[in-house]
Amino acid sequence: MVDDLLYPLIVGAAEFVLASLAEAIHARRVRRLAGLAFGPTRRPHAWAHAAPVLRVLGATAAGWGLSTLLWLEPQRYEIGTEATLAARDPEHILIALDVSPSMRLVDAGPKKTESRMARARALMESFFDRVPLEVCRVSVVAFYNGAKPVVVDTQDFEVVRNILGDLPMHYAFPAGRTKLFDGLEEAARLAKPWNPRSTTLVVLSDGDTVPSTGIPRMPPSVRSVIVVGVGDPTVGKFIDGRHSRQDVSTLKQVAARLGGAFHNGNEKQLGSSLIADAMGLEEQSVFQRLSRREYALIASLAGALAYAVLPLLLAAFGTAFRPGVRRFAVAPERSGTKAFANSSSGRSSPDHSITRSREVGQRRAAAGIE
Repeated sequence: MVDDLLYPLIVGAAEFVLASLAEAIHARRVRRLAGLAFGPTRRPHAWAHAAPVLRVLGATAAGWGLSTLLWLEPQRYEIGTEATLAARDPEHILIALDVSPSMRLVDAGPKKTESRMARARALMESFFDRVPLEVCRVSVVAFYNGAKPVVVDTQDFEVVRNILGDLPMHYAFPAGRTKLFDGLEEAARLAKPWNPRSTTLVVLSDGDTVPSTGIPRMPPSVRSVIVVGVGDPTVGKFIDGRHSRQDVSTLKQVAARLGGAFHNGNEKQLGSSLIADAMGLEEQSVFQRLSRREYALIASLAGALAYAVLPLLLAAFGTAFRPGVRRFAVAPERSGTKAFANSSSGRSSPDHSITRSREVGQRRAAAGIE
């Protein structure tokens, strides 16, 4: 049985052979009638010589494209359903969120008028706007004095928005110092059973208290890590008898030890190139992401357009020869010019002859001649 790849190729090859034979016959007829079509020069414009090639290629492309669409099985995509996710391996976005009381301090944003948690929410909303959420599952791990998974593998972004909002999750932990490494350890445990290189870990914290040793190791499922810092890195605020600010140097060390990237999100959003690298969106080009169905649609459209537009272009711009009789407007001659032309040619005008005959008659009457 002819498979779905060989059958369209056979149809396209047959279209190429038949179209080439038809163009050869047509070219022989055009050479015989070239004088009527193109005038005395018997030659069209230079670009018109490419018309036979374009017609052959158009017929081949249309034949291959239409036969491919006919042979392929119809598919129905339902974005955001379990059937779609089962058809391909899902991507995981794992958020390790700092929910300590210091994240509620207001010193973040370009104008320093947002809380650190509100800034983290704005950063993640911008992040989700630039990733394909229909094939992603989002998980959130909250950490303070310990770590707990809040939501696992959700596709409801409103749930994530609620978690990133003003939800006072620090009450779920005993009071104490922030333990960022506990959040990383819980994130590693959650991502361990997932497919290799299928997870992007995003750490949102102000880096208030981070130990220098004991960082956990990420499993093979974690493809990339982005550590995002929020809060004013220079001035900061006082809380619980100590000065709290974004510890940029410590967060950079954490990102380097995890093999990831650091971004100071206090004033600027995450860069598109950073998100693309982290999510693996640049692994395939635009043409590589197109399937054979899309290529068949493009080929069918291009072939049909070639056959539809080419005759119009040949009729309008194929040759400079325009058959038919041209009509020229004749300007009326002036009386003086006409009289001058008659006298110069040795002929007298009708008015001049009548006047001369009257003069001859008057002279004969005066002389008594009948």
